[in-house]
Amino acid sequence: MSNAIQRASEIIRQHTASEGNSKYCILSQENTDGRLTAAVITPSKADGIQWVTFCTGLGSNWVTRLRRDNRAAVCFAADEYGITLRGTLELLTDPESKREHWYKWMENHFPGPDDPGYCVLRFRTETYKLFVDWQETEGTL
Repeated sequence: MSNAIQRASEIIRQHTASEGNSKYCILSQENTDGRLTAAVITPSKADGIQWVTFCTGLGSNWVTRLRRDNRAAVCFAADEYGITLRGTLELLTDPESKREHWYKWMENHFPGPDDPGYCVLRFRTETYKLFVDWQETEGTL
């Protein structure tokens, strides 16, 4: 694994709620009118740059857009780095995934991980473009 990928993986992990953080990233999708849209969201968990999960509700715009087109992009950015991942989203509703990706802040929206309206979105990276430690690299997974 390259140094840039290792560093990007560390940055992404530091943004996840599973690490006790409430940092955000940008999730971009195609809206129902065919235009691109982007919004901030808290990542729940991640496996390096391989995949990132997000918790939301089945009635959310995220899910509505995913059901129309599963392509997406995720971006983590600050003055010292830019991490752009492109790939696809999948909807997870099985009890095990819902419990695994649950984090405390979700209690503000759902009574618990077994709530039937709660779900997990898993983003799987296909291509990446990284700017970390003043080096730029891109590739395909």
